[in-house]
Amino acid sequence: MLKEKLNKLLKDDGNNKKKIENLIFFLVILVITIIAINTIWKEDNNTKSDTSDSTKKLAVQNTTNVEESLETKLENVLSNINGVGNVKVLITYNETEEVIPIYNQSDKKTTTNEEDSSGGKRIIEEVDSSKEVIYQNEEIVIQKTITPKIEGAIIIASGANNSTVKTNIIQAVEAATRSCNT
Repeated sequence: MLKEKLNKLLKDDGNNKKKIENLIFFLVILVITIIAINTIWKEDNNTKSDTSDSTKKLAVQNTTNVEESLETKLENVLSNINGVGNVKVLITYNETEEVIPIYNQSDKKTTTNEEDSSGGKRIIEEVDSSKEVIYQNEEIVIQKTITPKIEGAIIIASGANNSTVKTNIIQAVEAATRSCNT
């Protein structure tokens, strides 16, 4: 049965030959379309991921710097309090720091008024908007940085056995972190 169908297809009459040519043409167009779509999607994904990856890297770097600097500052301040001794500080946050870059945004609005033959009016508004992150020397330009709220702090101090020293440590940490949570 399959042999008969193949013989019928390969039989040299003009109609079947035209069908085969059309099928081959359709397959070639299909392959070209698939390749073009994949190329366009890869370019879109690469540009989007480059921007988001660099923003994520920037946010992680800034968060780490803020955490370390506040912890280091607290360690330095607390070690200067009389009787504290060696100090280690760990601060926990409720979320990560948010970095908001500066965008170059352009909006284009097109309005078209049309009248049809029966006297009706139609207004068509088209809005195109694009938003790109601004770079300077291959680094993202930052508009503002939103620091996270502090959830808690762990202080290890060799002189914390003394209740007066412990009270001084608590007061110093509260004073230093109060401004960070407002």
